[in-house]
Amino acid sequence: MIRFLQPWWLLALLPVVAIAGAYVWRQFRRRQYAVRFANLDLLRTLAPNGLGWRRHLAAGAFLISLLALATAMARPSVDREEPLERATVMLAIDVSLSMEADDVAPSRIEAAQEAAKQFVQELPATYNLGLVSFAKSANVLVPPSKDRAAVTAAIDGLTLAEATATGEAVFTCLEAIRSVPADGAQGVPPARIVLLSDGYRTSGRSVEEAASSASAANVPVSTIAFGTDAGVVDIGGQLQPVPVDRLALAQLAETTQGFFYEAASVSELKQVYEDMGSSIGHRVEPREVTQWYAGFALLFALVAGGMSLLWTSRLP
Repeated sequence: MIRFLQPWWLLALLPVVAIAGAYVWRQFRRRQYAVRFANLDLLRTLAPNGLGWRRHLAAGAFLISLLALATAMARPSVDREEPLERATVMLAIDVSLSMEADDVAPSRIEAAQEAAKQFVQELPATYNLGLVSFAKSANVLVPPSKDRAAVTAAIDGLTLAEATATGEAVFTCLEAIRSVPADGAQGVPPARIVLLSDGYRTSGRSVEEAASSASAANVPVSTIAFGTDAGVVDIGGQLQPVPVDRLALAQLAETTQGFFYEAASVSELKQVYEDMGSSIGHRVEPREVTQWYAGFALLFALVAGGMSLLWTSRLP
């Protein structure tokens, strides 16, 4: 089915139709004049082999080329059904103040940012990727999409805040996964959550509640712990110990059938998504075919010019 991306340009057809009408009217008037004032027997004697109906072919081809050009200005397109991968990975990064500790060089947050960006680079381009940051609450910084540049830019722009809402991070990721358009496919897409944190929830719903919800949704949560038990951070001028809650992070991963890492390599992180599966939806995208109309117009313009030169030695 042909549709037009800029249909108002179809108004350009009006002058072409006017020219066609003027040509028909002119031919009709010319014939009336010839019948009224000419001696037909004499004309047949003097010009027995006129062009006849052929004289209209060049004009017709020229008008068709104008019609095609005028239509091309409206940017004609055809709808194409494009396959669309719905499989989704959500990155959740802890931005609590404890992530400022430098027991992991250069700091926990910078190490987490670097690991997250490496993960972004390795994730297959066909998968959707989203980003959630969490401190006292969890926020979707980048909704699931295939825009890797947006995720990388958001990772670089992370800022720290008070408290740690690990459970809320999982719940927010689950909501983002449910927001992925169906695009004709059935059910929620296959999905994974990768959570980077130093543990110890201090705000929001519990990690156990989050694990239960992720398990019910069949969304494994893989966790990556950053830091050591000797970590400290300066909060309000006082050094506060910020040990890593490995147990909570490991239990979250185990309950949801994800993976727990302390120093994850790129090759290990591939385990997160290598068995994720696929869910292919379809999106209808317009494919512009303006060049077809322009080529059609050029062809008929050449035909008109060729016939006119052949039969009258002049261009139409």
